[in-house]
Amino acid sequence: MSKEKKPRDPKIGIVGGQAVLEGVMMKSGDRCSLAVRTPEGKISLYNAAKPSVRSKYKIARLPLIRGIVSFVEQLALSMDMLTRSADMQGIDLDEPETKFEKWLNDKFGDKLMSVITGIGGVLGIVLGVGLFLMLPTFAAKGIDALTGGFIGEHRVLRSLVEGLIRIAIFIAYVWGVSLLPDIRRTYEYHGAEHKSVACFEAGLELTPENARGCTRFHCRCGTSFIFVMLLISIVANSFLTWGNVWVRFASKLGMIPLIVGVGFEFIRYAGSHTNFFTKIVSAPGLWMQRITTREPDDSQLEVALAALRNAIPTEFGGVVQPSGILQEDGTTEPEPDSEPDKKEESGADGSHDA
Repeated sequence: MSKEKKPRDPKIGIVGGQAVLEGVMMKSGDRCSLAVRTPEGKISLYNAAKPSVRSKYKIARLPLIRGIVSFVEQLALSMDMLTRSADMQGIDLDEPETKFEKWLNDKFGDKLMSVITGIGGVLGIVLGVGLFLMLPTFAAKGIDALTGGFIGEHRVLRSLVEGLIRIAIFIAYVWGVSLLPDIRRTYEYHGAEHKSVACFEAGLELTPENARGCTRFHCRCGTSFIFVMLLISIVANSFLTWGNVWVRFASKLGMIPLIVGVGFEFIRYAGSHTNFFTKIVSAPGLWMQRITTREPDDSQLEVALAALRNAIPTEFGGVVQPSGILQEDGTTEPEPDSEPDKKEESGADGSHDA
């Protein structure tokens, strides 16, 4: 007698998010909600429709390609949400204090925050390429020289050494920034995001009390995604040449879209399948979440749950409300000195955080 396949829970994998400055962003399909705890202690909500190009173009939904598209969209959304969370926090970057800041303000005006965010993004990419692509390659080449060329005779071994160096740098970097108070607090909101999603997927009432008892580790987390890509890169890079370090470096850059696409497919699969293979490959990423997530307090869980309720579909208990300050009765009121954005719409992908 064949064993019946257990039907998949429709709530699994439909919502994901990320931690931002004093808040959490949640997204489910087209619906996106950002909740931030203001300096006054209130919860400020930003709700809008953020449709994916995957809903418009069939080619963007093909395996591997959808992962690349999702990755690019997630980066853009992350930048936008970080900028908005700073604005909702009342962080004023338009008030010049130095001659350089005055020059920036005169040149860019209201676009100053976007310019600064763009510059930060470029510097982040340069730092990332240097730390995670160039440094491991040169370090592996140096170790090969110290061993008299032994490692270089076995390209799989050399790729493994290079990959382990890259993983060590990643762990050291994540652990190092976790010591900064502001980053630690963001990691607490990261934990609140995970606990809220786990509470929803478990079918529990969305309350801080229920979310508090849920796990802060999630297999679809961006941390797990990065670690999966690091593991895949060890295998993929073993096929690349070691004859010229610069050719190898350029080849590794060209392999990134393929690694991102494969990594996305694995995370997508692991999010709805639990077996020996997914447990083994997911284990390092889940372990890393002990660093990138921290136990949140109830006020942080309240923020994450507010974003979650406004992101999930109404058939799962989601609410559709305008952006504004969340009131005790669950309604929102427009923030002072704010004008409603007529282009914003409350909109329902299971993309997770970054």
